[in-house]
Amino acid sequence: MSAIPDAWQRATSRAHGLGRRGDRLLGWLVPVGIALLAFCMRVWRLGTPDRFSFDETYYAKDAWSLLQNGYVRNYLADVDGVPVNDAIIDGRTTDLWGDGPSMEVHPEVGKWLIALGEKAFGMDPFGWRIAAVVIGSLMVLVLCRLARRLTGSTLLGCLAGLLLAFDGLHFVLSRLALLDIFLAFFLLCGVSCLVADRDWHRARMARLIDPDEPPGQGDWGPVRGLLVRPWLLTAGLCFGLALGTKWTAAYPLAAFGLLVWLWSAGARRSFGVRRAVLRSALVDGVPAFAQLVLVAVVVYVASWTAWLANAGEYEEYLSSTQYTQFVAERPCVGEGEDRTTDHETDPTRRWPTATEPDASGPAELVQSLRSLWAYHRDVYTFHTHYLNCSSHTYQSSPSGWLLINRPVGVATDLEVEPGEQGCTAAEDSTCYRQVLLIGTPILWWGGALALIAAAFLWVGTRDWRYGLAVVGAGSTWLPWLLYDDRPIFYFYAIACLPFTILAITLVLGRLIGPDPAPSRRRTAGVVAAGAFTVLVVANFAYFYPILSYEVITRDGWLDRMWFHRWI
Repeated sequence: MSAIPDAWQRATSRAHGLGRRGDRLLGWLVPVGIALLAFCMRVWRLGTPDRFSFDETYYAKDAWSLLQNGYVRNYLADVDGVPVNDAIIDGRTTDLWGDGPSMEVHPEVGKWLIALGEKAFGMDPFGWRIAAVVIGSLMVLVLCRLARRLTGSTLLGCLAGLLLAFDGLHFVLSRLALLDIFLAFFLLCGVSCLVADRDWHRARMARLIDPDEPPGQGDWGPVRGLLVRPWLLTAGLCFGLALGTKWTAAYPLAAFGLLVWLWSAGARRSFGVRRAVLRSALVDGVPAFAQLVLVAVVVYVASWTAWLANAGEYEEYLSSTQYTQFVAERPCVGEGEDRTTDHETDPTRRWPTATEPDASGPAELVQSLRSLWAYHRDVYTFHTHYLNCSSHTYQSSPSGWLLINRPVGVATDLEVEPGEQGCTAAEDSTCYRQVLLIGTPILWWGGALALIAAAFLWVGTRDWRYGLAVVGAGSTWLPWLLYDDRPIFYFYAIACLPFTILAITLVLGRLIGPDPAPSRRRTAGVVAAGAFTVLVVANFAYFYPILSYEVITRDGWLDRMWFHRWI
């Protein structure tokens, strides 16, 4: 028998042992219990406020149109003299649409999920919000399981889930018909699948390598048995659904695609393969690209099936929108000046397919895909140019998101008189009701510090788990800095939150240490982790009234506005 290098032997035993945890029953029961707790917290009084909140006015109605018409049609401004939003709240669900399709500027996956809730419970606030509740609760479960896989500890996995369950931003987004909670969920699922693939890939490689003949200097290691990676295919599906919710999923897809290649190269290097990075680019990178990126693209295109089936409507009504006509951007005008000349237009510019005769058979699909491509160009123009001169009360710079620089008020009533709706304010004051999109401050500020620590630990210890948290947070947050010249909002950072919590969990796990035996270090680490969790829960409870539209006195509301920019 040939001698096996110590490094190779350690890598083999580690790979074979991946995924073999002890408390498997508790590893499912407790996370499921935490997810159910999160569900109960979020479903309570879900129909309050009983009106469209913030951008629900777009997505809830788009979802209902998808359900009723198969594509998103434009809505009437009013129905029999009643504003359309008021008519819907009053129970009107028919004869709400105009003649043509609506120019929707986000893909349709999230809206189809909202539509499932409306299908089950009706076109009302509960119906259009219940899908977000379910997805938000499942997100807690997925994070529990991912953190458990990363740390090997059910306790730390459940800690991560609890922190997510008691975050204010996640709580509110799980109770609104907005798209960002669906984006964050699919991204988290995709990354969880990639971590499972990393474990599967290493364990599979360990089984395929003969311990009596480890790879030599010129060997590539196993190839054929690693070409198809089930967890990678599943990750491609999840990332495709994320892209089908919002395009910003492209950045983490690219970042984690590179990580998959580097993880695969690291596995080959640990088993003795020389120049593993270059060799892995061919034998692992190319198949991984097909199974992750190409699958995601296919899923994304498939998510537009309803659009493609109605492409003729879009060609007729939307082939010459203001975004299609956009030619040259001009500098933003000064405050108070006319903004109507911010861009030049060419009224003759239309999609090529708009003037072509309708095709049939496979050619019809090609024609519809070309129309979809033209539609995407218009949407891209909207996102990258058309809003550059716009502003919004709640817009914020992404550089301050991790510190909660500007929360978003999605529903507000500032005129609740004393004695009404349980208001206990003095006679010369009033009570407020508000739903504020704001994270639990202690959690977010602690997470910002944890990400800094994780970055140093990733470099200093070469522990890939810290890299997962840092790359996840960076790829879902930093790209927004490219678009800070247009209105963007703090709640977009929800996609970053799970990775911030993973950084907190990993740092707390390091404080506790790997040795289960009692020690001063372990005691100090457990106390620190417990104290932080209690502070987060207490902080969430303190902010709960302004997260859930509770009646609160004006003084109580002001006490929770810790910074002037939060008002």
